[in-house]
Amino acid sequence: MNGFPSENDINECLTLLIDRYKVPEKIIKNLFGKTNLTKLNYLLKSLGESPMTTEALVRMLIAEKGAYLFSGSDEAVRELRKYLLRQLTTEELVGLYERNPSLNKVITSPTYMLTPLVTKKWMMGGVWPRDFVQTLGFPMVFSGISIPKQNAVDTVIDIEARKAVPPLADFQQALKEEMLSVLSLEGEHTRCVVTLPTGGGKTRVAVESFIEWMHAGFTQGKYLIWIAQSEELCEQAISCIAEMWQEKEYPESLRLYRYFGGKEITEDQLVGGAVIASIQQLYARIKKGDQILDKILHKCGAMIIDEAHHAVAPMYNQLLERAEEICGPDLFPICGLTATPGRNDGETTKLVDKFQAYLLQPRITDDPSYVSNPLSYFRNKGYLAKPRHIVYDSGRAFEVDEQNVQVDEDRITAELLHVLAEDEYRNYQIVKRLKEIPEGARTLVYACTVEHAEFLSSTMNALGYRAATISSNTPKATRRMYIDAFQKGKLNFLFNYGVLTTGFDAPQTEYIVICRPTTSVILYEQIVGRGLRGPRFGGTEYCTIIDFADNLLRLGKPLAYARFSGFWVQEEVGTI
Repeated sequence: MNGFPSENDINECLTLLIDRYKVPEKIIKNLFGKTNLTKLNYLLKSLGESPMTTEALVRMLIAEKGAYLFSGSDEAVRELRKYLLRQLTTEELVGLYERNPSLNKVITSPTYMLTPLVTKKWMMGGVWPRDFVQTLGFPMVFSGISIPKQNAVDTVIDIEARKAVPPLADFQQALKEEMLSVLSLEGEHTRCVVTLPTGGGKTRVAVESFIEWMHAGFTQGKYLIWIAQSEELCEQAISCIAEMWQEKEYPESLRLYRYFGGKEITEDQLVGGAVIASIQQLYARIKKGDQILDKILHKCGAMIIDEAHHAVAPMYNQLLERAEEICGPDLFPICGLTATPGRNDGETTKLVDKFQAYLLQPRITDDPSYVSNPLSYFRNKGYLAKPRHIVYDSGRAFEVDEQNVQVDEDRITAELLHVLAEDEYRNYQIVKRLKEIPEGARTLVYACTVEHAEFLSSTMNALGYRAATISSNTPKATRRMYIDAFQKGKLNFLFNYGVLTTGFDAPQTEYIVICRPTTSVILYEQIVGRGLRGPRFGGTEYCTIIDFADNLLRLGKPLAYARFSGFWVQEEVGTI
């Protein structure tokens, strides 16, 4: 069973809540929030839509909350559970309590069974939620039964050999051969920085090169350390390494270690393999003098730094200094991966100089079109999507202190982002434009705050679309469920704040809507990069990037999209 409610699940739940149990309007409004409902109805009125009826609000809540409809401990959801339990017969209520009794009390009177059932902890997919929805007749998906459990994400996994993956493109194969040539050198000469446009498959090239080169080393207990900035990027690397190991049909298994998100590796688990780590966890382990990390560094055969433009940060210096203390000055091979479509070449040069590395990039010298314009070459060949760019000027002006904004970092204050998120006319413009996106086109939306993402998602659900929100607060299991639904086209819109900038793979994304301003070129290119995979890599021919711009008074520095002039195949200024 899928953890994402189907249309039939939603309709069945709606019928039960409205027709069979006749849940009062007050409970429904409290569940959504009266302030949110007032804002939503005001926006709907601005769009020429009717205000939310009780039935429409219930449908929207079911679609919005999905498997979490009855989950939680806040007063509003407990009031809903209490009302539903009161609709049961005495015999049904007693049976439900006897199967899910209070551990600290002996209760025999049905009158006193209601409160402990209402306040009983709701563990997604647990015995109590399953019994609750089954007794009341709701589809089992609303117990959360099919949401993947967090304990399924093991610290250590062994990858067996099988599976075929598409062959490397010619330019990727050439890069792989260059990487293998560098790896065959000695000492510090084995350092390289690989750069490809976002969507060009640098992770795949690096993984295939390194596991092929490291194959013999793995059998000798050596480690490949893959370092990334986020858990999403770490999981992406794990998926890619697993696919490539299976594709090679090696007779032995490969052990992968999750060394991020606070996961622990024990000494008895250490047999060599690929350690996928976040730089934050490595830094914390160094500070604690972790012996496990020292053992991994001692037997490290190679290190890959994803999103290597971050490698100028002090945490990486600490890591390399610790590695030199353990291994001596002649370290293992180090490879940095980076994409630079919106940054100048000086930054890449700085990175290459830091590592005293070879710069490896596609060298297609026999094709004049590549020499004159590499990006156009990749787009015309179908490796990258052709990005269209539309800027919508909100016509609004907002004060911002330029001292709090730096070009290379996203330092626009949280206060300003909150002001933008609460601007009713700006939200009207955003939703009006979202409604114009063709039906079925998968769309990523980057909001100003978590609350902004949730409100815009609710609005689109109220308008009859399928939308969901992901933030750093979203449980990992739920995040995976929503991303899977988006990838399969079951969601029209996926709203987010602060996530889905790296390590998120949805190649069929056709629209990216950026509602938050940023001066960070790195952040901006990561956002745009979610839609740049072309049809030859399973993506789309075109991707449309929509920016909502504002007049940020006294900013003094350009927003990031302004520095991508010449990157787009088509650029226009839109009007609402």
